[in-house]
Amino acid sequence: MRGKWRIVEMPGYDASITEAAYILFHETGGEFAFSGVTGTIYGSCEGDTVEFIWDGNDEMDPTSGDGWVELQDDGSLEGEICFHNGDEATFIARPTTTSSTA
Repeated sequence: MRGKWRIVEMPGYDASITEAAYILFHETGGEFAFSGVTGTIYGSCEGDTVEFIWDGNDEMDPTSGDGWVELQDDGSLEGEICFHNGDEATFIARPTTTSSTA
């Protein structure tokens, strides 16, 4: 599950936000960005399901929360980013493809 995932669906948000939306996991945490929201993820990335806490900004206002992701049989991620005392943003993400010109 480690690596960068492109958020391809986010019900309740304009489809144009998924163009640059992503969630990234590394061994000890990660980061995400969508629709003016950015966050740093805290929690280890092991197994097919990850629960995490995060802090960041929502259009420059400090915010925080928790979330989870689960690897699906089709290779996608399904998850939710929850704001402390606020909204919950569900999403589906797919692995990003990178090209190398080396």
